[in-house]
Amino acid sequence: MPQQPPLSDCQLSTHNGVATLTFQRNDVRNALTSTAIVDDIVATAAYVNAESSISALIITGGGSAFSSGGNVKDMADKAGDFAEQGCALEQAYRTGIQRMPKAIQSIEVPTIAAINGAAIGAGFDLCNMCDIRIASHNAKFGETFVNLGIIPGDGGAWFLQRLIGYQKAAELTFSGRIIDADEAMQLGLLLKIVAQEQLLSETQILAEQFARQPPQALRRSKRLMQMAQRMELDDFLDVCAAFQSLSHQNEEHVEAVDNMLSEMSSK
Repeated sequence: MPQQPPLSDCQLSTHNGVATLTFQRNDVRNALTSTAIVDDIVATAAYVNAESSISALIITGGGSAFSSGGNVKDMADKAGDFAEQGCALEQAYRTGIQRMPKAIQSIEVPTIAAINGAAIGAGFDLCNMCDIRIASHNAKFGETFVNLGIIPGDGGAWFLQRLIGYQKAAELTFSGRIIDADEAMQLGLLLKIVAQEQLLSETQILAEQFARQPPQALRRSKRLMQMAQRMELDDFLDVCAAFQSLSHQNEEHVEAVDNMLSEMSSK
């Protein structure tokens, strides 16, 4: 069994097959730069993939914000993650915050962002990297990079348009405006909005629903969902056939079929 990784700026807990990663840097509104949050996300992704007892991951913010994204003060001071220039700064992005989308994309189980407050810039992008988003009424969202004269260097433009289409994503990106949870729901960014005090409990209920499914079929289903976005149909169907063959030979399939037949016979 893999050991739970030591984290610096986040807390990781598990319950009923669900892991919950909570950002613990409310002093900087859970900024993703100049903290160890990205390091903790990367470590958590590797742990979840290796730990077969985990079947869903919730990501949320501790304190008033989900994440404020980049540390604007460090941008102004040319400090922290923004201390380099030219090619060195380009490399700092590649070895810094760009590890986050790769890590989130690599997670084999369903990921749910429980958005407790402001999700701005890279914080908004992080939400969009997850499979599902549930927000409280307090949540705010903004693809605000252009307001600072920069671009979404964490890959946010790749994720946003895949969620809501090019035109809507372009408007949010080019305007840099902040939207509330209701508008995010209308745009199709959110699965649902819940009261602040019910956010984690509602998200846990959904995550546990996923976690009750046969675990290997669940992980394969997520891989297929991701692969379907980038493959031609004929190639994709070949992969489906291979995955399905493996599933039929798996003991969890036999058990699931037996359980279903037992339930049917008892009705």
